[in-house]
Amino acid sequence: MSEGYPFLPLNRDGLVDRVANSLVGAILSGAMRPGDRLAESHIARQMDLSRAPVREALRLLESSGLVEYRTNRGFFVRAISATSVSDLYDLRILIETAAIRRLTDTNPDALPVLRAQVAELHRLAGTGADMMAHVDADMAFHRLICEGSGNQRFLQVFDQIANETKLGLMLIGRLYDDPHRMAETHEPIVEAIAAGDADAAAAAIDYHIRVAKDMVTDHILNQQEAAE
Repeated sequence: MSEGYPFLPLNRDGLVDRVANSLVGAILSGAMRPGDRLAESHIARQMDLSRAPVREALRLLESSGLVEYRTNRGFFVRAISATSVSDLYDLRILIETAAIRRLTDTNPDALPVLRAQVAELHRLAGTGADMMAHVDADMAFHRLICEGSGNQRFLQVFDQIANETKLGLMLIGRLYDDPHRMAETHEPIVEAIAAGDADAAAAAIDYHIRVAKDMVTDHILNQQEAAE
């Protein structure tokens, strides 16, 4: 419940975004779980704010898929279902295959940045970093593809669904027993871009995202069956 999470007072600069970021941090860290109620008055009191910026921040998170509004009940951390996750990954496949084709055909300068991000994933694997660090680095790689495509619409949609994707990954705890394996799954994508083969690059990222989709949805289905 949100009543148990210690939100800190905030100043007024960029207030709504800062409130939203604080809430995102609490949700993705697991301090607030799917189904928990987000009491506007309690959050506002802890942050030493009026309820208006808290409500606006919650509306922002509603549009990003992290929060849902229930009529006459208020805001809640959105529950994650296998269907919603499957739909989310299907959207990612559409966006990122289109983005990587455009990047491969038009932006060879993106390759060193993508290689550096894969190196960062390997570095994290060797440090014992927590799951959130791995998820952030993974999502940064995929964001670089959308950014490198030069299509701002791809990037805008990716940013809108990024936190919902992170929540699904954080709920299952890990994708691979060996964190280096997570880094390695990005290498065929980079090599296809390096070869200038847009079809191979699209196929590589399609496969990469579909494997993650199957892992996450299977885990959620298993959790649901265990709870019944």
